[in-house]
Amino acid sequence: MNYNPEEQFRCTIIRGKAKNMLDNLLPAYANIIDDICPCDKASFVKDFNNRLIEILGEETTKKTLDNHRTEIAGKLFGMFYEDDEVIFPSGRTNKYIEDSDQPAFFKDICFKFQFPNGMDKLDKVIEKVGAKIQIRQFPYILQVLLTADNNNIQLSKDDIAYYVLNSLQVLQGKIKPIEVIEKIIEDRSNDITKKVRHPGKETSYSMQHIREQLNYLELANLIRIDGNLVKLNYREAENINYIAQFWGNKPEFNAYKYDFTSEDDKKSFFKDWQQYYSNVNSHKSFTTTVEALDVYPTKPTYTIDKNALGDEGENLVLEYEKERVKLFDPSLVRKVVHLGKTKGLGYDIQSVVAEDGDFAEFVKYIEVKSTKRVTVPNLDDPSWIDTINLTRNEWIAATQHKSSYYLYRVYFTPGLATMYVINDPFTKNKDDILRAKPVSYRLDFSNKAVDFMVTEEKEEYR
Repeated sequence: MNYNPEEQFRCTIIRGKAKNMLDNLLPAYANIIDDICPCDKASFVKDFNNRLIEILGEETTKKTLDNHRTEIAGKLFGMFYEDDEVIFPSGRTNKYIEDSDQPAFFKDICFKFQFPNGMDKLDKVIEKVGAKIQIRQFPYILQVLLTADNNNIQLSKDDIAYYVLNSLQVLQGKIKPIEVIEKIIEDRSNDITKKVRHPGKETSYSMQHIREQLNYLELANLIRIDGNLVKLNYREAENINYIAQFWGNKPEFNAYKYDFTSEDDKKSFFKDWQQYYSNVNSHKSFTTTVEALDVYPTKPTYTIDKNALGDEGENLVLEYEKERVKLFDPSLVRKVVHLGKTKGLGYDIQSVVAEDGDFAEFVKYIEVKSTKRVTVPNLDDPSWIDTINLTRNEWIAATQHKSSYYLYRVYFTPGLATMYVINDPFTKNKDDILRAKPVSYRLDFSNKAVDFMVTEEKEEYR
């Protein structure tokens, strides 16, 4: 087939939020869903909205809360699914709760995203099926970028938009990445520049869905946007090559087996999609290393265990505290001790105040909570929020030590490691500056509480 990119098709996705806001919202969504699920649908709607309004503010409308829950956390992020009127956290959410690896979360989204999909409303699904759309667009984009690099050319957002994400033949799975690159080279040699345009529409109409899809590749730490240029992050070469190899595969979820004139098939399509999309890819974990984020432009002078995110953050804070205390009084450095492997303390590092005054040698108790993300948290951003979980022992330690207790929230982001320090979370909770909420119960019971017992002899002992 001759590749003709002038055959354009506007293949939209659900409208999300700004890139940094998506990074901000992910931990909030995950912790809410982890806390309240499994539960029935009515409870889920009520509890999710009530928890989110505590974070976003009382002025947040019900429409906005519902959009966060259904469109972003549900359809776009695939963070929960429904089965027999019960809402369950997805495998993707469970994995994120375990590893706090935000780029890995978005890598999994990029791996499973496809056209057609069950995120769209029915009329859009039928439109894409009618146009014979069938592509895993993110593997395809990565392969196009790899092919471009092999041919020593750089691609722009406009190139990706016109020749890939808005090209009907590409979206139909009929064109190879090398054909796209050859066409771009041919057009450039003839001084032809192409952009997605829709007469009578603003540029945002033509490019919004393109920019948002590139946002997910950037949140996944797989690409960098440099002005209008799109560049691969080769520190993620292993993950890029793994995902890109699926560029020619038909979408794993087959939207074409459903009869959209049948009410039963319509319901099955959306239910089946959500269960497919929300389950984390079982073949590869897409772990994000600190090196892949380019946190350290040069090799650090201390050893970091790359396998444990908590250790990375604790080591970073430990070295920061040692240096801070050393500058104040070198003789006090011996009092900075890493205790993260000691169970039950409720803190990771014991340090000293090391400031002028009578309290210089007083103890500081530091608990470290780390995460990886692509955007740098901005305290001046009114949409900025974050959520962390404390164990019972950690909260007890905060309660006991009060102003001597510190939370160091460590963000590993591209080219930067940022620490936000929260002193005395116990008092801040009392003063309603932050909210600490118990989310689980421990049941201690004796024989008096047991109603009956069932035993079953194992077959090998019969």
